[in-house]
Amino acid sequence: MPKPLQYRSGSLIYFQGDVADKVFILQKGAVNLVYQDIEKGTDVHDLVQPGEFFGVKSALGRYPREENAIAIADASIMAFSVSEFEALAMANTRIVMKMLKVFSNQMRRIHRQVSSLMEKEEANPEAGLYNVGEYYLKNKRFTQAKYVFSRYLTYYPAGRNAQQAARYLELAETSLARYGDGKGPAPIAAGPVHAAPAAARIPQPAEEPAFSAPSQPQGELTNTAKAYYDAVSLISQEKYQQAYLSFKKIVDADEDPEYAAKSSYEIGRCLFLLNKFDDCIKYYTMMLTKYPRHPDLRDAIFFIGQSYEKNGRKDQAAAFYKKILSMSADDDDGTTVKAKRALKALEA
Repeated sequence: MPKPLQYRSGSLIYFQGDVADKVFILQKGAVNLVYQDIEKGTDVHDLVQPGEFFGVKSALGRYPREENAIAIADASIMAFSVSEFEALAMANTRIVMKMLKVFSNQMRRIHRQVSSLMEKEEANPEAGLYNVGEYYLKNKRFTQAKYVFSRYLTYYPAGRNAQQAARYLELAETSLARYGDGKGPAPIAAGPVHAAPAAARIPQPAEEPAFSAPSQPQGELTNTAKAYYDAVSLISQEKYQQAYLSFKKIVDADEDPEYAAKSSYEIGRCLFLLNKFDDCIKYYTMMLTKYPRHPDLRDAIFFIGQSYEKNGRKDQAAAFYKKILSMSADDDDGTTVKAKRALKALEA
């Protein structure tokens, strides 16, 4: 049977890259779908209104989610398994027509983006096609990479990048078979790996700030670094409100991307320690949308689960603990151990 779910404003419904085994219909409230424009590398926001469904393509196609889904108002949602949704669609032609309309609009948008990219690549269509395949491979979209590199070798069997395209085609096929779309380690580095002219390159997604795990300060510290470590010290003294304000000042100033990102994580931790659990959920949801590969990603998810648990919303807490377990390859990792214990306590 379809399962009714309740989400408060600011709650994360699913992450990009999550396993897609459910289709959702929004009954009440509003949901924002956030994904990346393939042409500009900027975030695109699609608003889901009551009566509309989302998560359909990835669930029916059985590939990972391509977007983040966030409740931007208190939302009531029905979750269908794939078989339940297929049965509903077969019995209701209006749903089928609505699906076709949504998919048609999405395909038109993608067609416009691809056409725009190809127009920009007219001066060197061979390099343009190769770069599109490289972009897909870097972002672990192996099905698309496989298709593009096979097209490249068909059109340009003696092209300047033919040997590399053949290697990348094999790499895409191997990665797809081993990991599936959107999963596994990145097969190639984020930087350019060929000599195509800069003007011919496909626009890449905006780079996230470089991160490193917090460490003990060594040598001469910048003012931002000093402020960060002073704020960390305030947490150890249980001066959470003062720490919160200090971290917020670093984020607002945004003078050092690395410490701004680290401070973003600490702000959410302060909110939790101040028992502001709803604010903690909302803040970390926003942070993970901005920094989807933040080094403290799993710890932030754990605090979201803890906040839901503190609010008595055990089902949603369990979902976030399970998310951590699905992301970890190390059973002895500290966050994994904490998530296991928390989940076991919920199920007791």
